[in-house]
Amino acid sequence: MKKIILLLLTLTVVLGGQAQKPTNRKKTYKIIFQLNSPDTLAWKGLINNLKNLKAGWGDSVMMAVVAHGPGLDFLVKDKTTQYERIVFFKNQGVEFIACENTMTERNIPKEKIMPEASFVKMGIAEIVRRQENGWTYIKAGF
Repeated sequence: MKKIILLLLTLTVVLGGQAQKPTNRKKTYKIIFQLNSPDTLAWKGLINNLKNLKAGWGDSVMMAVVAHGPGLDFLVKDKTTQYERIVFFKNQGVEFIACENTMTERNIPKEKIMPEASFVKMGIAEIVRRQENGWTYIKAGF
């Protein structure tokens, strides 16, 4: 009986110790930004958020920006004030997404949108879908 108790006690210590060993996996942060403001100061603030998150978390952060409504101008080639920074952050892995419903409503063809952007039918639905898949939501602007 003593041998069985000793064996169970030994297994508990060994297995319990293994369960508490730290893993080397880094947490991946996933952030979806909603941009629906035409305010260029809001655009600059969004870019600063992207910069700070990339500087702090590097490759541990995945980010996407959904532009819709009046915020779509952020991705319109001849209206944006952030063209170079959008290109820079696209090359860093940040997704920029244009809402096709807004484009239709405002009669903006895909050719007027920066080539760095991708498209979704409904911008707000993309935000909901990402949140349901564990992405953190942040509304850009004021």
